[in-house]
Amino acid sequence: MPPHSEFTVPEDQQTPAWIRACRLFPVRWIFAHAIRYWYLGLVMVGGAIGNASLAAVVPVYVGQAIDALLESPPDASVLGKIALLILGTQTIRGFLQFGRNFGAELIGQRMERDIRHELYTSLLGKSMTYHNLQSVGEVMARATNDVREINFMFSPGINLVVGSINFIIMPLIFAPRYHPALIAAPLAFLVLYVLALWQYIYELRPITEGVRKAFGELNTRLAEAVDGIETVKGMAQEEAEVKLFAANARRFRDRSVHQGDVEARFLPLLLMVLAQAGGLYHAIYLFQREALNVGGVVAYFGLLLLFGFPTFVSLFAYSQVSLGVAGAKRILELINRETELDQNVEGYAKPMRGALEFKGVAYAYPGDDVTLEEIAFQVEPGQTIAIVGQTGSGKTTLAKLVNRTFDVSQGTVKIDGIDVREWNLEALRRQISIIEQDIFLFSNTIEENIAFGKPDATHDEVEAAAKSAQAHEFITSFKDGYQTELGERGVTLSGGQRQRLALARAFLTDPRILILDDSTSAIDSATEDEIQKAIYAAAEGRTTLIITHRLSQIRWADLIIVLRKGRIAAIGNHADLMESSPAYRRIFS
Repeated sequence: MPPHSEFTVPEDQQTPAWIRACRLFPVRWIFAHAIRYWYLGLVMVGGAIGNASLAAVVPVYVGQAIDALLESPPDASVLGKIALLILGTQTIRGFLQFGRNFGAELIGQRMERDIRHELYTSLLGKSMTYHNLQSVGEVMARATNDVREINFMFSPGINLVVGSINFIIMPLIFAPRYHPALIAAPLAFLVLYVLALWQYIYELRPITEGVRKAFGELNTRLAEAVDGIETVKGMAQEEAEVKLFAANARRFRDRSVHQGDVEARFLPLLLMVLAQAGGLYHAIYLFQREALNVGGVVAYFGLLLLFGFPTFVSLFAYSQVSLGVAGAKRILELINRETELDQNVEGYAKPMRGALEFKGVAYAYPGDDVTLEEIAFQVEPGQTIAIVGQTGSGKTTLAKLVNRTFDVSQGTVKIDGIDVREWNLEALRRQISIIEQDIFLFSNTIEENIAFGKPDATHDEVEAAAKSAQAHEFITSFKDGYQTELGERGVTLSGGQRQRLALARAFLTDPRILILDDSTSAIDSATEDEIQKAIYAAAEGRTTLIITHRLSQIRWADLIIVLRKGRIAAIGNHADLMESSPAYRRIFS
């Protein structure tokens, strides 16, 4: 877990510290995850050794059968025993191969689960500044496809690598039993194979990273086009989006073809043929010198044929491993990116009264000009404050400093006399509700959406909150009432209906500070009158910040703050500002 995080999972669900310490090194991080399942690794390695060993005994037995056939007369009993031995060993080999595949698959699946959990909790711990700068499509590509590549890295990737290594070693072990010199071809193949494989992996690594990057770009634009489909269709830009998607798909295809081109020039395929031809020639030469019998030649060549499996699977397996490492690197780029806010688990966490103070506050977005500066005001518990100003004056930014969605660049924001940075972040945010103009609703039932901030709420509590927000009537007009399933982001509802559900969600949590960011902008006048009563009632006893252009809401505020270009242009009640502030009179008129 990074040094700073807005969210900390319970200790029993945290990624172990020794794994987190490996996050700077992708290969070490992957190994740290894999070593947790060392017992499955033993099953995989044990199965691989047994599988290769029993594969190697087949040519040995075949050589013995050839010798038995060449005897005069052939010994049928020996041939029968050899046939039974081959049948028995290959049956056992089948179980061992199953163990190897099962162990590798289970490691891959468990690692995928663990890494998804680690990435997801890390993303939840990032600040809004981080998420505002991060493409959703790119995050989704890394959280889905790149994590999946790590699974494939183990099964079939590393599974085949471990198996192939054992198949290369077996001819080195068995060949000298026929003649010491016969180790030459297998040994030469091993040395040249390692060198060729090193060159292959070195050339492949940047290509696979490019493939993963191109897929991320493809997925990013696709997600943006689907998310903004209303804008695309409203502007009749379907054709332009198709061309852009085709260009991104072509870039992904070209990089994948480049990877295929490198794989097609896989040198070990040539080395295998040369090793088998050279080894057979060597064995025949020894046969002619009467240093080897026919069965020995057949058995030795059968051992050389074992090189076929590691050579062909290496073409696929090592590229899969390379893709897995590239995926891990991209995942760790997300996890390791620092966030500015900290949960402050040991911070102040007492019930909130709602006193609010800004003192010398300034804020600037990363790499941008100052958005707010020299902001200073005090609010007593239970007061209602209206924040007004032109678009871009910093109203929403100011409100988001209260619950530490953003952290001040300079100065302090205090609640109940305590700097918000000294509060426990969870305790702070549980007692503050923000209702924004752009309402987000989940693809769940209406009841689950209202109860999102209080999952243990009863149906009666949910219904009472909905009535307070003037939402009960339209909810019950639906066939399934509170169990009505909403589409993604609540697209099946009108803007006014979404905002009333957001109000109900806020009322249910009973916050001590309520922030309404132009939250009645999509509501008609008749409905607004009803909601205005609900807001007025909800504001009783709690501090309320209202960002609005509605005069009906501004006039009854205890304090009105007029912002202009990130500074407080005027502050006071309605009557005072009408007399003293030209900026306020201009807004009012």
